[in-house]
Amino acid sequence: MPPHPVPLGFVFRSRAKEEKAPADKAQVTDSKQTRDPQAPKGRPTPKRSEAQTQRRSVAQTPTTRKEATKRQRDERRVQMEKQRQALANGDERYLPARDKGPVRKFARDFVDSRFCVAEFFLPMAVVILVLSMVRVGPLQNVALLLWLVVIVMIVVDSIGIAIRLKKQLPARFPDVPTKGAVRYALMRTLQMRRLRLPKPQVKRGERP
Repeated sequence: MPPHPVPLGFVFRSRAKEEKAPADKAQVTDSKQTRDPQAPKGRPTPKRSEAQTQRRSVAQTPTTRKEATKRQRDERRVQMEKQRQALANGDERYLPARDKGPVRKFARDFVDSRFCVAEFFLPMAVVILVLSMVRVGPLQNVALLLWLVVIVMIVVDSIGIAIRLKKQLPARFPDVPTKGAVRYALMRTLQMRRLRLPKPQVKRGERP
């Protein structure tokens, strides 16, 4: 009597299970390997410093228009504070564009190192105005004469400053454009020394 035949389904089922087992083990083994959640597949895991930098940049990126406006306002406030401090201590990095550069610095120092008639115009104008308001003929005549004297002195002193500065600028800065430096210096002479911005960095009588 022939032996009991082995069912075909049993043979094919065992082979299929045996071929599938290694694949399942490989998947389980791969799934247990640690991987940075931010690292894309097929690429090496980034260093911790790089990952922190990426997270920081993502966290600092504004997500709404309101946040972007607030950030711009804060940055503008910080920039204005740096500019205010630069006007006080002469830090070239944060000065306004009109005050930057070695030429403008030399023009400021040239004016700040000497007495200028124009810087006393405001107090003299107050005195002359008070004299002109007094209803006394001789005093009013004196006030008018003082006006003429002050104006002539300011014009003569400004011309002298402009001539001397024009001579020194090409000698100090032969390869740097100096356009506008003389006008910049003359405008500074009209301000009282303690009110000038940027603040004077040289003493009177000190050569710049």
